[in-house]
Amino acid sequence: MNFHFSSSFADSPLLAMVRMVRLTLGVMATLLLVACAHPISIEGKTLPERSAQPLSKKAAYVLSAADRQKEVTTAGGGGDKVSYYPYRDFERALRSALASVYADVSVLSSLSDASAIRESGAALIFVPEISTTSYSSSILTWPPTMFTLSLTLNVFDAQAAPIARLRVNGNGNAEWEEFKGDFGLAGRRAVEVAAKALVEEIRRNEKLL
Repeated sequence: MNFHFSSSFADSPLLAMVRMVRLTLGVMATLLLVACAHPISIEGKTLPERSAQPLSKKAAYVLSAADRQKEVTTAGGGGDKVSYYPYRDFERALRSALASVYADVSVLSSLSDASAIRESGAALIFVPEISTTSYSSSILTWPPTMFTLSLTLNVFDAQAAPIARLRVNGNGNAEWEEFKGDFGLAGRRAVEVAAKALVEEIRRNEKLL
């Protein structure tokens, strides 16, 4: 059996409302797809090298499993966003920076684990705090062309008493022609700048030498 709708129904307010609802749902679905955060990596590649004559002190840094799993979402281009793991991606840069100054570098999961601190033999313990921002002026492409990483390091002795507080920033820029599939390039450059600045900041602080 075939049903035929009269022209009066086809032009009815009810049918117009159905069409409007469908259109609205379609637009919302499109916006949700566009607004999804694109995953990138900001792990640095060109990092401080191990010193040929490091200080005899041993150092450690604190990075927990929870820190490594912290995901951050910041702005990209074209109204899109990017997501990444700042602590996990910065760990190699942090270790490289410390290893360029100190003879031995180890990692601790907590500042409150006195037994692990004793076993590490670390005289200095670095606890990082990281914040990031990103931006792109492009309305057509999503990778960020500008990236900032702000690093604060609280430094403690072997008894977990505070010694110093270091702050460094890293800014990275990248243009679309440079990405070549490396969509986190601006972030990588910010990490590399921050790592180099950290080495200089440590060497300027007599309490850490």
